[in-house]
Amino acid sequence: MRVPTPRTVARAGLAVAASAALTLGLATSASAATSTRTIVDGGTTYNLSVTAPSTASAAGQVINVTGSGFNTGQGIYVGLCVVEGNQGDTKPTPCLGGQDETGSTGASHWVNNIFGGMFANSSKFGTGGTFNVNIYVKATLDDGRVCGQDVDCAVVTRADHFDSGDRKYDVHVPVTFQ
Repeated sequence: MRVPTPRTVARAGLAVAASAALTLGLATSASAATSTRTIVDGGTTYNLSVTAPSTASAAGQVINVTGSGFNTGQGIYVGLCVVEGNQGDTKPTPCLGGQDETGSTGASHWVNNIFGGMFANSSKFGTGGTFNVNIYVKATLDDGRVCGQDVDCAVVTRADHFDSGDRKYDVHVPVTFQ
């Protein structure tokens, strides 16, 4: 029996590692979608932009959501919600996880420059009204309805509870569950 040389073993190991990395990368990658909206609030123009994966696992997964151009004086929620019509037409609701004040579900994130970081799943805006958060999403909502079958869902931003009737900060990024 022929004993492989160290060089042959190294090549084989590199090939296996490269193959595994490629497979893992393809299995976990998701294409991103970006939704934008330009609004005027208090005489100032804001160019809102939100980016999130366009597909997610129906069984549930944590996704990364980023945004920019937001008014740092207006807090927002980021989450998966039922949407009807165009951005700003109607309040995105209900949302996965409901009002998760304990942060136990991870299904929403509160971005607010006064209270952000003081509570679970909350943070402050970055420079230029940016945010970078992780939320948990899944196809079946708490009331049993299924996104894509019973209702249309999107990863959304919406004004926080201090101004919950304000539809200017509603940005929808549609998501498909697989």
